[in-house]
This record gives sequence, structure tokens and C-alpha cells, in this order.
Amino acid sequence: MDKNHIKDEIVSGNISLGIELGSTRIKAVLVTDDFETAASGDFIWENELDNGIWTYSIDKVWTGIQTSYANMALQVHDEYGVDLKKIGSIGVSAMMHGYMPFNKKGELIVPFRTWRNNITGQAAEKLTKLFDFNIPERWSIAHLYQAVLNNESHIDDIDFITTLAGYVTWKISGQNVLGVGDASGVFPINNETKSYDQEMLDKFNDLDEIKARSWNVPDVLPAILPAGEKAGELTAEGAKLLDASGQLEAGSLIAPPEGDAGTGMVSTNAVKVRTGNISAGTSAFSMVVLDGPMKAVHRDIDMVTTPDGAPVAMVHVNNGSSDINAWVSLFGEFARALGVQVKPNDLYGTLFSESVKGDQDAGGLVNFSYLSGENITRVPEGRPMFVRKPDSKMNLANFIKTQLYSAFAPLKIGMDILLREEHIKTNVLIAQGGVFKTPVVAQQVLADALNTPITVMDNAGEGGPWGMAILALYASNKKNGESLADYLENRVFKDATGATLEPEPESVAGYDKFIDNYKAALPAEQEAVKSMKMTK
Repeated sequence: MDKNHIKDEIVSGNISLGIELGSTRIKAVLVTDDFETAASGDFIWENELDNGIWTYSIDKVWTGIQTSYANMALQVHDEYGVDLKKIGSIGVSAMMHGYMPFNKKGELIVPFRTWRNNITGQAAEKLTKLFDFNIPERWSIAHLYQAVLNNESHIDDIDFITTLAGYVTWKISGQNVLGVGDASGVFPINNETKSYDQEMLDKFNDLDEIKARSWNVPDVLPAILPAGEKAGELTAEGAKLLDASGQLEAGSLIAPPEGDAGTGMVSTNAVKVRTGNISAGTSAFSMVVLDGPMKAVHRDIDMVTTPDGAPVAMVHVNNGSSDINAWVSLFGEFARALGVQVKPNDLYGTLFSESVKGDQDAGGLVNFSYLSGENITRVPEGRPMFVRKPDSKMNLANFIKTQLYSAFAPLKIGMDILLREEHIKTNVLIAQGGVFKTPVVAQQVLADALNTPITVMDNAGEGGPWGMAILALYASNKKNGESLADYLENRVFKDATGATLEPEPESVAGYDKFIDNYKAALPAEQEAVKSMKMTK
């Protein structure tokens, strides 16, 4: 689409906006009806550790959204010479899971508890046994039940709970709803009805601790909508929340809010059966769309859904690229101390390329990139730690390779359950995330780690928020019962291309040796949590 045509589409409002609140960035992406990115804007933010709880302030949620929107609107003005006033459809996505309880006045009654917290172990274990279904610690129902078990003072004031994407959607549309994919991180979903599992709802309500409450769990959970449905319209108040300048008009169609896992599936065309994707960022997760039931309940495998309600096996790890970023930042400081200014992309590229020269097993070095606790390896709190033996081969190439290896290590441990124990097969496994911006290196490491071909596509450059904009377009353009999978395959990704790397046998063997060292050193990481107490 040429520039003049894009301008006309913007003026007519024939465009879609995707907003995603990720772990380190809030981003707004404007997409044309032929799925091209017209403009984007972002806002960098960081979670805060408040009294042992990982959180983000609500003020920063709206500051971030308004800043990213303003930056996008400014780009529209500079690129196309027009002001952004009308948007056909809007969708909001965000980090899944966590806990946001509200009272009848619509007030958040405890600070947002994010997916990163490992504070619901008791509740998660009890609910997993009760349901015979894995309930991870970060799921909203685990947070709610743990608050009940703790007899927290806010419990009887709860009117409803929701996710971050659900909260923002409620504020801009007045509708308390979730997309089915995001809802699947709140409470288990029945894949036939695409609603909360009624048998499990009944079991939860029958708990003595819940009978003592003034509410039943169905009363406090958001309504569920599958992809393609309408989740209300942008209200006048909602338009002002997005656009502080007041130019944005009300009336945009609002799509069902989704989690970042769902938008990752959409942006990689991985919603069909036997497809899968991997998103690697601050956290990392893999999603495999299943063609049959799992053989067993696994505490390290989440059962969630695609945005249209198909069953998905998810391996979620709390820690991904944060430690890589910290070490690269340190090398950048060193360069500046020498009087050398290196652009971030060049710094990452140089260091990643150097890692290729390292030993296949990273020279016996081990790193735990745990800024927060890690559920897969049963580490309750974050203690980033680098460790080596006296006979390890310490050099720059091995050190950087260790950082890349360790970023995927918990994911590897979880994926081995799917690949080796459940024997789940995928036709394609597509990866996305900032770590893959440096060509080939991280992609090859991931292929070797999982011993599986990995594809990186070249047309979904904006990732999750682009995927959310696509879901908003689907909600406004769905015709003749066209499935989400067909919409993506036949329209969005019709001309898509990508690069696939196969695992290299020698490197696969080297990574397996690294993982053996990694597992052997885990007791040291667990002991660090016990011995090195957090500073309040």
C-alpha cells in the first residue's frame, strides 16, 4: 500500500490499533486493512518489587498507554500529514495471569500482582489436586484462593477480578470481558463450551473457605468472548484515556482483550492444530496447539487456549533475556569507559557473533538468569548467578554463549516434557522476540536446545501489538464464519516468508552437556535463595 493510500485509510478510519502492555514496554501499533504497520509508538517501563510483590502502578499503566499512543499519533502526523481522529477497531493485550481485584466502586483494592510472583504455592497445589488439572502459581484463581487462605482483609470487598488487558478494556469500553485465551490463565476452560469449566467452578465453590465468602467464583470472573466477537465500543471517556489530546473520536469497535501468549500465536500464524510458537523476552514461553488430550497432568505444563478456544500446551518460564540485557549493558559501560560509543544493536550483534566461537558446551560455565523465582526449577525467588569450576574454560565466547544457553535453559527443561514424555509433535515451531533480532545466532541456539527446527518469520516485525491489531481487524471483518486459522492462513500470512534453521548434531550434544551442568549446579542456586536474603 502506497503512502497516499495509507493516508486516505487513516483519514477514513479504516485502520486498526493494537496496544500491548508487555513486561518492559507498552506499545501501540496502527495497522492498515492489508495488515501493514502504518505507525507505532512505545513507552519503556519496569516492574517494581514492593514489599516482596512484583507490581506495576496503575498510574504508569495510563501514562504508558497515553505516551505510546501520542508517539504513534505523532508519527502519523509526521509521515502522512494528517491527525489521527478515527480508528475502526481497537484491541488491548497484556501480560497474562496475575491478580487485579476490584470493589463495587471500581477501585483496585490491592496493588496489581503480576505473573512474576511466586507467592501462591499453597493455593496452586491444593487446586491442582482438587481439579486434577494443573493450576500454576501465577494464574488468577491461584492468587484469589491464596488471598482467601491468607484471610487477607480485602477478600470480602471483591466485586470482580480481571487481568491487565481486561482492566484496560473495561476502562475504555465499560465491558468486563476477556478473550478466551486470556481467560484461560484466570480459570480452567472447557474446550467444548469455550467457557469456564463448570465442574471445576462447582468444586471451587464447594470449598469451606469459599462458602464462607459473600460471593461465588462465577460472580467475580469476567465474561468470556472468543476471537472475532465484539467486546463493545470505545466510549467517550475511553477515548480520552487513550488520547490525552482529545482528538480521538469514540465509537471504535473493541476486540476481546487477549494475553501476550495469544497475540504471540497470532503474530506467528500458530493457531492451527500441530503448530507452535516460542516467544522470548523478559519471560519466555512456548505454545503448542494440541490435536488430542495430554496423557497426564504435569505441574510444568499449563493447559490454556488459542484466542479462538483450541487447547494449547504452554511451557511458561519467568526468566528469559533480562540477564543477557544486564550483561550487555555492562559491556556497553566498559566501552564508554574506554571512550568508545557503541550502538545497542551493534553491541548485541558483536557479542552474539563472538559466542559462535565458543565451545559447544560453553566451556563448562553455568549461569542462572533468575531475576525472579523460576517455577520450572522450583526456585522461589530471583538470584541471578554465574558459576564456574576451576577447570572451566573462561573466555568471552564461552561467557556470551552461556548467557544465550541459560536464557533458554528453563524452557528446554519444560519442553522436554512435551517432546520426550508426551511425544507431542509439531509441524512448525516459530520463534519471535527481541533476542532474535540479531540474525541466526539465538535462533540456532534455540534449535539446538530443543533439537527441533526453528523458524523466524520476517513479516510480523511488531510482534504482540501487531497481533492484537490483527485480532481487532478479524473482529471487524469476520465474514461467513471464517475461522481465525483460515483468516490468518489465507489473508494475513498469504505471502509470508521466513528462515528455518535445523538443529546441528554436535551443538545439540553440547547443549545437552551444558544442561547436565546446569541441573548439577541448581542446588547452589536454591541455596543462594536461602542464604542471600532480599533487601526490603
